[in-house]
Amino acid sequence: MIVAWNIGVRPDASLVNTMLDNAVRTLQPNEYPVIHSDRGAYYRWPGWIQRTDNAKLVRSMSKKGCSPDNAACEGFFGRSKTELIYPRNWQNVTLWDLMEQIDSRP
Repeated sequence: MIVAWNIGVRPDASLVNTMLDNAVRTLQPNEYPVIHSDRGAYYRWPGWIQRTDNAKLVRSMSKKGCSPDNAACEGFFGRSKTELIYPRNWQNVTLWDLMEQIDSRP
């Protein structure tokens, strides 16, 4: 289940940390879910690990070259592209317009 997301122009620590902080705020007392990520540097960074440890989250990281580990996320992104991106003509649409469209989706 997706409980928080961020969108930005580059993947950086601020982007992933803000997303994690927003997700942690949705948790109920004594709720400690698994958080799954790819092997990106920001998910191996000590600051990320400390944040997940402080929230008592269980970290799960995909194995290198094992796409089934990310099947749920890849399915979500595939469905999103099918419903939002592919049916529209995005010529003359700025990156900021695209991000606003994505962020405003329920």
